Amino acid sequence: MQRRSRGINTGLILLLSQIFHVGINNIPPVTLATLALNIWLFLSPLKPLHSSCLSVEKCYQYKDWQRLLLSPLHHADDWHLYFNMASMLWKGINLERRLGSRWFAYVITTFSLLTGVVYLLLQFALAEFMDEPEFRRNCAVGFSGVLFALKVLNNHYCPGGFVNVMGFPVPNRFACWAELVAIHLLSPGTSFAGHLAGILVGLMYTQGPLKKIMEACAGIFPSNTGYSGQQYYFNSSGKYFISFNKFHTD
Repeated sequence: MQRRSRGINTGLILLLSQIFHVGINNIPPVTLATLALNIWLFLSPLKPLHSSCLSVEKCYQYKDWQRLLLSPLHHADDWHLYFNMASMLWKGINLERRLGSRWFAYVITTFSLLTGVVYLLLQFALAEFMDEPEFRRNCAVGFSGVLFALKVLNNHYCPGGFVNVMGFPVPNRFACWAELVAIHLLSPGTSFAGHLAGILVGLMYTQGPLKKIMEACAGIFPSNTGYSGQQYYFNSSGKYFISFNKFHTD
């Protein structure tokens, strides 16, 4: 796991600039809290990256399960933080207004844990089927697995339209898969399994039983308690299609 560089954190400055440009009052509370927590842990990490990243070896073999909580909230460098949190900003605004703040907080928490679990299962399966122990040691941090899951939700609720992926228009319903391949081709160091885990968790919610299980666990838990405030939406065209979903590994 690479150490984050010292010096001016340009990515952090750009992120703060973007947040203030949108306006604190225009950002729903759970989205704002998620941004603040990730920024805080970037500036004051609970543990070094090598002690917070997620791998089969560290979690399963050494029983260090707290990494499931730590890994989504830590980032390798300021640009990793910027791309992920800039994506979270517009996804959070759209989804939190649609789902309501309490349900969105429930979704974020569940997705953060499940994405890590699915990532571990994928890495374990690859290690077993390919007889390659390196997959057990691959260690990842970052929020982009959760962002891929949220992207599936966003595309589910807004199925029409197209997204520009590497210069090609791709229908929203296929955007996650196109971006998964594009990111892996352009940035081989990113975690294919981490992003795939996010897509699978998102599909478990939109197409599978996850939403019903969450509703059953929550009991009487209104999912339509929204955030009242000024509507603000990002233009989804431009660089976000590739840059806002980075998931670093060794």
